[in-house]
Amino acid sequence: MKAYRILPGKDIDGLYLKDIPERPLAPHEVRVKVHAVSLNYRDLMVAKGNYLVKLDDPIIPCSDGAGQVVEVGSAVTQVKPGDRVTASFFPYWRDGGPTSAKVRSALGGDIDGMLAEEVTLHEDALVKIPDQLGFIEASTLPCAAVTAWNAIFVSAATRPGDSVLLLGTGGVSVLGLQLAKAAGLRAIITSSSDEKLARARALGADVTINYTAAPEWHQEVLRHTNGEGVNVVLEVGGQGTINRSVASTGVGGSIAIIGGVSGFGGEVSPATLLTGAKRMVGIFVGSRAMLEQVIRFIHGAGITPVVDRVFPFSQAKDAYRYMESGAHFGKVVIDVTK
Repeated sequence: MKAYRILPGKDIDGLYLKDIPERPLAPHEVRVKVHAVSLNYRDLMVAKGNYLVKLDDPIIPCSDGAGQVVEVGSAVTQVKPGDRVTASFFPYWRDGGPTSAKVRSALGGDIDGMLAEEVTLHEDALVKIPDQLGFIEASTLPCAAVTAWNAIFVSAATRPGDSVLLLGTGGVSVLGLQLAKAAGLRAIITSSSDEKLARARALGADVTINYTAAPEWHQEVLRHTNGEGVNVVLEVGGQGTINRSVASTGVGGSIAIIGGVSGFGGEVSPATLLTGAKRMVGIFVGSRAMLEQVIRFIHGAGITPVVDRVFPFSQAKDAYRYMESGAHFGKVVIDVTK
């Protein structure tokens, strides 16, 4: 079985293929033939060594993948050979709120992930995927879709008619747009590309803002919401966007802190939160239960996750570089079968 490995900090060129011998399954373990793996910005952070955890040994990267069960341990009851599955970002976070024990291990971050021909996981980490979704589309869900679901519907508890601000057109933002529109929310999205904004409008975006043409884009958000601001912001930018995100948020609204594309940091005055009864909440992906919820919603709403480009397994480095370029709209996927 071949798998990519990387020592965090070695950058994209540090990815290398390695033959890994197959080992016997423990009673509750499941062997999955991986068909597709999707990339997240977090995978770039791991490669560059600026993710939240530090490791001294190489790991199999990437949290998000989908495949087919090929073998099960003697005590497995939740899946069977032939089942089509994806894996939860946190194998030990089944439901409820996060705890240190539940988030102690994350696929492709501090334990081996999905960028391999086969993976072995505990049955509790696996969720079946509906026939509606191919492996390529299903591979996009464990991190990006769960993060957007948690930020919009679990943490912020939005209702139909509420408004959401999505920054950029990466995986979380585009999936967030699709989920928001299917739930009856008003969606505002930003980008530096008019072409990408046109694609966002085709997906149902109510308002699109080119932040290059309008550097003070929070003022545009307020203008399009009659000065009220949005109910929730999916804040993926970090220190370069956080204050404008706070300014874009309405009274009683939420700023969901998801990522730091421009780095973590940036001072936010507590007064801006206090006087608007606003809250900032860290979104660390979510539980297996949330993955099940978003899969049911996507199935019921007939949503097809947007995949920008698919690379063969042999070109994983090229997939990383394309992701790094920022040229993508939606998700970048690696087809492990090619």
